[in-house]
Amino acid sequence: MFNFIKILFSPVIAILDFITKYFKTIVFLTILYFFVFDSSEALNENSNSYANLQKIELFGPILDVSKVLEDIQKAKNDSNIKGVMIDVNSPGGAVAPSVELAYAIKELKEVKPVVVYASGVIASGSYYASIWADKIIANPGSMVGSIGVIMQGVNVEELMKTIGVSTQTVKAGKYKEIGTPSRKWFDYEEKHLQSVIDDTYKMFINDVANARKLNVENHTEFADARVFTANQAKNVGLVDELGTISTAQNILIELSNVDNPIWKKPDRFEKFMDKIISETVSQVSVYFSNGLKAY
Repeated sequence: MFNFIKILFSPVIAILDFITKYFKTIVFLTILYFFVFDSSEALNENSNSYANLQKIELFGPILDVSKVLEDIQKAKNDSNIKGVMIDVNSPGGAVAPSVELAYAIKELKEVKPVVVYASGVIASGSYYASIWADKIIANPGSMVGSIGVIMQGVNVEELMKTIGVSTQTVKAGKYKEIGTPSRKWFDYEEKHLQSVIDDTYKMFINDVANARKLNVENHTEFADARVFTANQAKNVGLVDELGTISTAQNILIELSNVDNPIWKKPDRFEKFMDKIISETVSQVSVYFSNGLKAY
């Protein structure tokens, strides 16, 4: 019983642990920022006024993408920025934000060149997000692909019987209780969920085929949820070239027709805070999220 309660409240415990562990650090760094980083930040803003290229990072699980979307929109509207590199190292995530990113990058590409650099993992949702870039450059050691959709749930019916817990439900609509963890899913529920998965998968492979100019009829060669090495991914058409980050940078410089490349420098403190906040949001979201995932 104690273990069940502990599991039930584990998301709350995780949040409290984070606050306890990092609160003093955040307060200290905030004070340090105002007293020490102000002058250096002024210099940084001055150098950024001459920047003509920008790197945007897409790291970790794709759940809350508001910050990345904001960065993409700013780069799109900044007339000084002539090209954008998206540095991707992500296992994927939820379907909706992955699609949101994909079409934000597609709109950005209509205005200025976009190069995606796969620095580690570019799989499932993160690959979906990247498909409309002008070029996808993969680190030779990166993992690519896993083009598929999954929905998972647990069945705690036996556990509930063991500890003497039962559910009570009042509902309207045949499918309103679909996906419940309190019992085995009915056949008609599982059939409907499979149709949702299949339709989402169809959207995924069609978009990949259109963006990468691949034959959708041959989707089992590149989109059956397999993970490829960078070299294998190049052979099936999922990436354009293998190389390091300097390779991706040079390709973007060429596409952007920039004579004197100056990369926009990120705000160091803002980057640090974004990292902490995004990791916390991701961890909490993983606990509660039970929707469609492109992992």
